[in-house]
Amino acid sequence: MAQAWRCKGLRWSADGPELAWDGGRRSALTWGKRVAFGVAEGGVRTCLGARGHACPVRAAVSGRSTGARCEDCARLDRAHSVAADTIADDPRPYHVYLAWFGPGMTKVGITALERGSARLLEQGAVCFSWLGAGPLMAARRTEELLRAALRVPDRIPYADKRAVRSGLPASAAERAAEVEDLHARAVALDAWPESLVREPCQPVDHAGVFGLADLPGAVGEVAELVAGGAVSGRLVAAAGPDLHVEAGGGVVVVDTRLMTGWELLSTGGDAELTVPVRQFREREASTQDGLF
Repeated sequence: MAQAWRCKGLRWSADGPELAWDGGRRSALTWGKRVAFGVAEGGVRTCLGARGHACPVRAAVSGRSTGARCEDCARLDRAHSVAADTIADDPRPYHVYLAWFGPGMTKVGITALERGSARLLEQGAVCFSWLGAGPLMAARRTEELLRAALRVPDRIPYADKRAVRSGLPASAAERAAEVEDLHARAVALDAWPESLVREPCQPVDHAGVFGLADLPGAVGEVAELVAGGAVSGRLVAAAGPDLHVEAGGGVVVVDTRLMTGWELLSTGGDAELTVPVRQFREREASTQDGLF
């Protein structure tokens, strides 16, 4: 029987996207490479655990959950989390950033200085710029300032990001325009925390890193993995946790967060999808076209 590997999700390194597996193994992903994996008959998706510890009961979790944790482990994971705003005394310095995902979709966020731009790659930010750096609470107050004064959101739904990836402006300058405008308005605001150091606008573009040039529009997205199901196709792009895979019926988005918690097997190379796929509606496509 083929070796099964428990997936830990997509990771971004200096060399590009990689699938991570239990035991430390990594599988590099390159454009044009065939992605082929499946779930064994009778396979069950189990909880990832929390804060580096395995789930004590190896609880089964829903195939549609992007978090892949049972209720108890999810609660424990968020009990000590910067993202969940449950830490106020983290001594590390933080960056405040502006991230752009498509026309009209710019968000403000924070990330630990030591992580560099990893958080932006993980979110699928097509373009970003640092806004400032300082202590955690000063970074949080700056986030609140931008939300209140400029109505800048701190979240962009993944469905919205996916809807525009295949029709983004062609030039890096066009993709940076909204970040540059918002950066200028943000640094002009009063009431900035004194301990947060403003940084100049220096847009970084990830369109090439993600492989978005001439990206075909997606026809749908994998809704969940199931026992006995398989995904096979040619990788044409990757952004954030998403793989854009060209199979027999067109390009389909595979959210790798749905792969975590499953034990996956290598499968044959035939282009096929035998897992549930949510087809994108024509109205979604026409909305995307209307943006440009």
